[in-house]
Formats: sequence, structure tokens, C-alpha cells
Amino acid sequence: MDPKTGNSWKGLVSELERFHLIATELKVSGRFLLRPLDAALQMLTNLLARILGSNLVRRHFHLVLSGLVLFGPLLSFWVSKHNIFANSNHFLYRKFLRSTWGWTCILTGSFVLLLSFSACRSVPLSLRHFSRIGLAGLLWWGTRRLLTLLEDAAGSCYEPMPPAQDVQSPAAAAQPPLLLHEDQTKASCLRANLLWRGYEVSQEVLILCLCCLLLLEEISVFGRHLSHEKRQQRSPGAPIRILFLLCVVLLIMWMFLLLCLLANFPNWPSQQLGGALGYLGWRGLYQGWYRLNPRWCCPGLPGEEIFITSGSVKEPKRL
Repeated sequence: MDPKTGNSWKGLVSELERFHLIATELKVSGRFLLRPLDAALQMLTNLLARILGSNLVRRHFHLVLSGLVLFGPLLSFWVSKHNIFANSNHFLYRKFLRSTWGWTCILTGSFVLLLSFSACRSVPLSLRHFSRIGLAGLLWWGTRRLLTLLEDAAGSCYEPMPPAQDVQSPAAAAQPPLLLHEDQTKASCLRANLLWRGYEVSQEVLILCLCCLLLLEEISVFGRHLSHEKRQQRSPGAPIRILFLLCVVLLIMWMFLLLCLLANFPNWPSQQLGGALGYLGWRGLYQGWYRLNPRWCCPGLPGEEIFITSGSVKEPKRL
């Protein structure tokens, strides 16, 4: 063998051994660093699952949300009009409020799919539970279309006319007459920078209330999932815990944005009507339809038929 070739092979082997040693040390160091983070994640998610899954929170959360919608506009008397959330072009409004359902659907749907499949290992059952998110999205789409039609039918589009030159009254100068534009929808009227007047329902408050109630319903079963995995002598992985934590953060964010809207942009009774419709939508789905016997047209309640013990005995339904 050529001595140069042998030396080159020895050098390559020594470099590979050195890289392998470095990789082993990094792996050990990574495990040492990730261990406290994993312990903190488990402790935090266990605590949040215990709180959100308690009967006190599940049975009275809608009352807290209703009180927030009813009395939140009163905060406008104490909130400064120059705070950063009084600007409708704020980052949170532009990036999250206008895509509320998208964020809720992605995170909640991923959590429902991962939780149901890890608990029962059944694709059809997991898809059936995931259909709750699709039905809620269908309800939101239909409600938004209906509200848009009602607003177009009940409102009118106006164009402010310039005040006359010989008008000396300050009140007349401040409120010039309006010229009516027929056959205009609300969207086309606002796009033309005209003035729309009519009855409306706050769709932002509606979808925020619906998403808050939906999120709590779906993530409140995580405590039952932890108990089920403990009986099976398993431990939920980090991905489902991280998804659960993200859903909790999203719930807090939606409630914060709802409070900001009510305090900085009060609009009575449009916002209260939106909150009432969001509550009725949740009531009709989770307190009505989903409580029927699970079949092809009813996905059932969250956690139903997926937490089964080794003896194939179903857990009792929640109240």
C-alpha cells in the first residue's frame, strides 16, 4: 500500500473519531440542558390541565366571559385614548385579530388530532373528533355570511356633501347634509371611503367569544388524558404538551384582545349582540348537538370514547 494513502486514511479515521466524540459530548450536554426544561414543561402543563379541567372553571367560564362582554365597555372611562392598544393598526389587531379563526383552527385542530390518536390509535375516531372544529368553522362561515346580508339590507350608504359657502352656523358646518347612495353594500361603501349607517353586529367579538369557549372545551380534557396515560404506564410526549401550552397561550391572548376591543373601541349594543351570538353558537354545539349519541352525524363531546382502559371499560361521561 502507498504510504501516503495509508496516512490519509489514518487521518480521516482520526477526524471521524474526533467528530464522533464531539457529537457524543454535545448529545450528553443537550440532554443535561433539556432535562430541567422538560421537567418545567411537565410541571406547568400538569398544573394548567388541573386548573382548566376543574368543574369550577368549566362550568363558570362562560359566565366570566359574559361579564367581560357586558361590563368591559365601562373600562373606556378609565383607559387612556393614547395607549398603544387604542390604535386599530396595532400589530396584535393586524396579525391575530383578523385571522382569529385560522389560528384557533390550526392549533386546536392539531391538539385534538394528536390527543385523540395518541389515546386510542384510531384514525376514524380521531377524524370524527376533529370534525368538531370543522363544524364550528362551518357555523362561523354561515353566521358571518348571514350577518353580512342582514347588515347590507338594514343599512344605507351616504356621502357627506360639502357645506354651502353662505352657511354661517357652526352646527351646520360641523354636520353637512348627506347624499344617499342606493344599491351599495357595506363593503363597497367603505371601499369607496363613504359613510355607512345601519344596524350591525360585532363579528370580532362574536368570533373571539366563540373561539374562547371552543378552546376551553377542547383543552379541558387534557387532564383526563394525563390520567389515562398514567394508568397505561405511559407519559405524554413533549409535542402534545407544547401544543396544549400553545392553546392555553392562545386562549389568554383572545381574552386579552377581547378586553382591549371592549375598553378601547366600545360600541353598544353591537359588541354585546356579537358576544350573545358567540355564546349561542357554543351552547348549540357543545351543550346541545355534541351531547347526542356519537354517530356519523354527531362527533360527540371532547374526549368521548377515546379514554378507554385496558379492560375496555369506558370512562363515565362528564356532566
